[in-house]
Amino acid sequence: MNNSRRIGIIDIGSNSIRLAVNEQTTGGAYRVISEFKESARLSQRIGADGTLAQADIQVIVQILSHFKRICHAHEVTEYRVAATAAIRNAANSQEILDTLRRESGFHVELLSGEDEARLGFLGMIQTMDIADGFLVDIGGGSTEISLFRDRTLIRSVSFPFGAVNTTRKFAPNGEFHEEQLRGIRQMVEDAIAREPWIRQAPGLPLVGLGGGVRTLCKINQRKRKYSLPLTHNYTIPAAEVDELAAWLPLMPGLKRKKIDGLSKDRYDIIVPGLLILQTIFQAAGASHYVVSGAGLRDGLFFESFYPVDTELKHMAERSADNLLALHSTAPRAHLSQVSRTALKLFDALTEAGRHRFDPRVRLCLIIAAKLYRIGASLSYYQYPKHSFHMIAHTRIDGLTHREILICALAASYKTKARTQQAVQHHKDILKKTDTDLIAKLGTLLKLAVALDISETQALEVTTAFSESKALHLRLKAKHDPSAEYREVLGLQKEFKNTWGQQLKVHETSFSTN
Repeated sequence: MNNSRRIGIIDIGSNSIRLAVNEQTTGGAYRVISEFKESARLSQRIGADGTLAQADIQVIVQILSHFKRICHAHEVTEYRVAATAAIRNAANSQEILDTLRRESGFHVELLSGEDEARLGFLGMIQTMDIADGFLVDIGGGSTEISLFRDRTLIRSVSFPFGAVNTTRKFAPNGEFHEEQLRGIRQMVEDAIAREPWIRQAPGLPLVGLGGGVRTLCKINQRKRKYSLPLTHNYTIPAAEVDELAAWLPLMPGLKRKKIDGLSKDRYDIIVPGLLILQTIFQAAGASHYVVSGAGLRDGLFFESFYPVDTELKHMAERSADNLLALHSTAPRAHLSQVSRTALKLFDALTEAGRHRFDPRVRLCLIIAAKLYRIGASLSYYQYPKHSFHMIAHTRIDGLTHREILICALAASYKTKARTQQAVQHHKDILKKTDTDLIAKLGTLLKLAVALDISETQALEVTTAFSESKALHLRLKAKHDPSAEYREVLGLQKEFKNTWGQQLKVHETSFSTN
């Protein structure tokens, strides 16, 4: 994208070393344009004396040099490179940092356990609409547990065990037996016993971060045949994690490698990760699991390059505005008018008391109105189909998966029959009643679009009010609105069938202003 800057975020983790290439436009919109991962398992490379050997340090140097070449190809000009538990806990950590800086050219920042917890929380809380809970980040060499209230980090702790070093300690060959499983659970319980606050806030959701948690999510989704390929903000009931923990750990490693959703490079470390997560969940008395697809790397990016004023608007609106800035082809004035009109119509219909909706339905209409034309960035022809795909398969922060589908289907709405087919396809996520809800929102959005079909703001809805038998619109014409009137006339029957009210249009004035 022209006039954009490219930013490289590198996370030297205890299991893998990851690069995220972010693009940020002059207007502030951002996206990840590429990601790369190299499995290093640094926590397994620590020697008996607690040091990382020179040969293993050179492995990191080679990976960082490779990442630098990738960044050069992507025209990256700014970096933030951070190292976590494996290097932090190494007896020769300063030597490692000096070597990496000298031979790779990167200034490598060594994060403390508190830094990891803070940055992981920042990445999560900027992308999820959740007020209270526990946040658990299981890495390769450490586990961070945080308690947050009213979207504020209250307390955190970093334990010196993660999926990789726990595997090395209890089952270096990747095979687990009851004795090892009891040992892992006891290790976690002993650590929690030293932090009594973890047991003092029962009933909260537990948000999980990290590759291991995302893997558990994928296993669960494949087992359920989940119809939406999104991990961020995915909810897993406690019983389903307990069921997984009952059969997966004792399965032979070769069979574990064949589990749908489990990558072969995690077949061994998935077991300690699962047991650590489950033990913390049970000790905290948590209500359910929530998966966050955003974490440490996102926190590093937000802190350095994308400070967000969280009070200005709902994060779902910010996320939609960000997506729109990256992909818009429609005039901004048109999209703004469509959004204003759709909300004015919705408010008129609901304030009369005949139609009642959950408050978040209004938010879904806002997002659908902002993004209904986004598919035209791929192709104007059949853009509703492209809009559906882009909305449904893009992370919109702050929305549940059900809400994302409602937004996507309302934005691309054509007929109720087509919507019924889509709701049936996503029946594991959507409710039966969502067909009627989506039809109402979709029809309202079609009407808002019709009122500016020429995209020139020929008409303005000055007043909208609802009575028992009709929705009345008083309009002000700024110039020839004949195209708009034709479109609105063609929607009157559909509006009546969907909302159960007539649509009455009154032109009250003509203005050239």
